Amino acid sequence: MAQRTNVRRHQGIGTAPPKVNDIKATTRRIFSYMKEEKKRFYTVLLLILASSGLSLAGPYLLGRTVDLVIAEPDLSVLLTMLTTLLFIYGFQSAFLWLQNYWMIGIAQNAVYKMRNHLFSHLQRLPILFFQEYQQGELMSRLTNDMENVSRTLNTAIVQFVTSVLTITGTLVMMLWLSPLLTLLTITIVPVMYFGMKWITKRTEKYFKEQQHHLGEVNGYVEEMFSGQTIVSMFSREEQVIEEFKGKNEALRDSGYWAQVYTGFIPKLMNMLNNVSFAIIVGGGGLLALNGSISIGVIVTFTTYSRQFTRPLNDLANQFNMILSAVAGAERVFDIIDKKVEEKDETKAEDVPALEGDVRFEQVDFSYDDDQSTLKDISFHAKQGETVALVGPTGAGKTTIISLLSRFYEPSDGIILMDGKPLNEMTRRSLRQQMGVVLQDSTMFHTTIRENIRYGRLDATDEEVEQAARAAHADEFIRQLPDGYDTWLDSDGHGVSHGQRQLLSIARAMIANPSLLILDEATSSIDTVTEMKINDALAKLMKGRTSFVIAHRLNTIRSADLILVLQDGQIIEKGSHRELLKQKGFYADLVRTQMAEGQALS
Repeated sequence: MAQRTNVRRHQGIGTAPPKVNDIKATTRRIFSYMKEEKKRFYTVLLLILASSGLSLAGPYLLGRTVDLVIAEPDLSVLLTMLTTLLFIYGFQSAFLWLQNYWMIGIAQNAVYKMRNHLFSHLQRLPILFFQEYQQGELMSRLTNDMENVSRTLNTAIVQFVTSVLTITGTLVMMLWLSPLLTLLTITIVPVMYFGMKWITKRTEKYFKEQQHHLGEVNGYVEEMFSGQTIVSMFSREEQVIEEFKGKNEALRDSGYWAQVYTGFIPKLMNMLNNVSFAIIVGGGGLLALNGSISIGVIVTFTTYSRQFTRPLNDLANQFNMILSAVAGAERVFDIIDKKVEEKDETKAEDVPALEGDVRFEQVDFSYDDDQSTLKDISFHAKQGETVALVGPTGAGKTTIISLLSRFYEPSDGIILMDGKPLNEMTRRSLRQQMGVVLQDSTMFHTTIRENIRYGRLDATDEEVEQAARAAHADEFIRQLPDGYDTWLDSDGHGVSHGQRQLLSIARAMIANPSLLILDEATSSIDTVTEMKINDALAKLMKGRTSFVIAHRLNTIRSADLILVLQDGQIIEKGSHRELLKQKGFYADLVRTQMAEGQALS
């Protein structure tokens, strides 16, 4: 029942890559999913504090050991200091393991909630939203972007806090031991700062572009896979390959430069570490010769210098990870912030049963302010009648059905159901009493039995099989190796197109709807199968108000009311014979199809 609209897709060549509008706000929003884990999170912070303290105590004791052994070569003193160091580094390792273990649990729970929030929000968005976004793009946000956030939360928080504490503690210890040697050591910090600033400015740009192009590639692949038959039929393989190559090249280039600039970070850090080590050895040696510091202090400083520059390196890497995760999280929050389907009006009530009397009174509708889609639509469908909607593509047929289903609300006019305005009925209770059979029947990745039961989840196995028999589906189902327990994939592979239509009719039958919507339900079907489908549809439509969208006019000649639409307006209405007598647009369609061999009477 999909109809082309004038809304724009949010993907395409030339679209600007997504931008991180507010890093702080997005980060706080990510952390909000961890608020129920406060106790464990605070425990992790305490463990980080303890492990950072032990990492500072180890080098200090190592230097003291050197000085003590030089001053008084005593094996017992050496063994005592070494035993103490063993305990320090042993406890530090245990604390590191515990903090990582608990932080991973906190992060996974947060991502679990975030992913659930995104998926449940998608279920509440209006149909118009899914016409604006490619399926692959949405899948990329639900999978790739969420996984990006997960990887960052697993490690970045612990590493970030550890780095800050280690840098602060190390600097304090170095100043306490030797202010002059500390000053010499930190001379590399300005070089490190400006070097990292130059690198991160470029990595931010390319990481965002990489996420954008990854979404484009996923969307294109999903679109081509679903339309592979059409691609092959029109021999467009080479064109598709070239288009994919272009998108893949854009992803490769952005990923290449993101990784190239990121790769500069360890190279810069390694060079600066070596420079720092040379400064400490040279400056410390001169100070030791003057008697200003001991050899043990120099040993301690060489270790502290590593502990000082390594966290700076880690902070830079973590910042790149956070940028990538924030870019992904903002793409997720962009969907979560989309306005959900409007809530039912306060006066709306559940309707236990519908008779099916439908009135459209001077209904207008437009997707935006620039162009009107429906204009002055008025008709009356009495209970049990069949209304056919006929007209060229884009005439407004599907939009009328969408208004009836309350996927959209009229811009003007009113829709009445059993004499009651449609907006005074809750959407859920209205849609629960509507059955749909589409041209492309959607099957879910489960058994045939459960695909039929989807129409009414509390249906018994006997009711499922009864609905299948009424839809002429029981015979072919029992011929399958596993019968009703045969598994189908999401494309319905394993059964033919016509058989999927019969399953779709069985699904609608078991729902026992008051209103029925048929969208080209018999198109592209062989004659024998079409006879079965038409017989099943006749049973399904009996006593129900039915709306039929059809291009093949021989399927709607018995309709009680035919509405002929063009450019969003009803230009003719009446029965098949009445419209033939008018010798207008409908009669021309009939003559055209008769000339093509589709007999009408």
